[in-house]
Amino acid sequence: MDQHLQQKLAEYIAPFQECPPLDVRVLHVLQALPKLVQVDFASDDRFRVTLEDFVPGRGWRMFIDLPVNGQATSRCVVLRTKLAAAEESFSLYIIAHEFAHAFLRNGGWKSITDPEQAADALAAEWGFPRPLTLPTF
Repeated sequence: MDQHLQQKLAEYIAPFQECPPLDVRVLHVLQALPKLVQVDFASDDRFRVTLEDFVPGRGWRMFIDLPVNGQATSRCVVLRTKLAAAEESFSLYIIAHEFAHAFLRNGGWKSITDPEQAADALAAEWGFPRPLTLPTF
């Protein structure tokens, strides 16, 4: 892996270092992504990965880059702290699913036009299928 890509992966997991094992899980998924996807993320300065910033009674705070060149989609992946306590397979699936949304720019994939189904299918192709039973939070 080239130095630029390693640096970007380190940047992507930095927000999660205070939320183990989420940092390890995010890195695991990032490293499992095809090189094409890793390079796509690393070459786009708008791509971000961050931890939710929710304060009860105050709400959410999030900073994302504005769309450019007529693109109307965000490339910011926001993950919840709850994923640190979730079953590992579920957590990895959610992380991969959200990365799939970012890669697909919240669009379809192959013949799948529904963005949620497309993200599920791509996450499964990357080795992170949707679990048969989903936990409730």
